[in-house]
Amino acid sequence: MSLLRRASRKRPVAERVVTLIGRSGCHLCDDARQVVSEVCDELGARWEERDIDQDAELRRRYWEQIPVVLVDGEQHDFWRVDERRLRRALGA
Repeated sequence: MSLLRRASRKRPVAERVVTLIGRSGCHLCDDARQVVSEVCDELGARWEERDIDQDAELRRRYWEQIPVVLVDGEQHDFWRVDERRLRRALGA
C-alpha cells in the first residue's frame, strides 16, 4: 500500500471525500448514488457527484466504467458499488 493511501486511510471520516462519476439516465449510477449517499450520510463523509456529460475529460477517461467511485481522488470502484467495501475504504 502506498504512503499516500495509508495516510489517507488514517484521516477522520469527516475529512474523507467520495466522488461519484456518472450520468443522468444511468440505472447503475442511480444504484451507486443510493449506496454512496447512505454510507456517507451515515458515517459523516462528504460526497459529491460529477456528470461525465458535463466534463469532456471525465467522459474520455471513465465512459466505459460508469458509475465510478473515487475515494479521496483515487479510483475505488466502478459499475457496482459494494457497501461493505466502501465502508472499509472510509475506515469504518
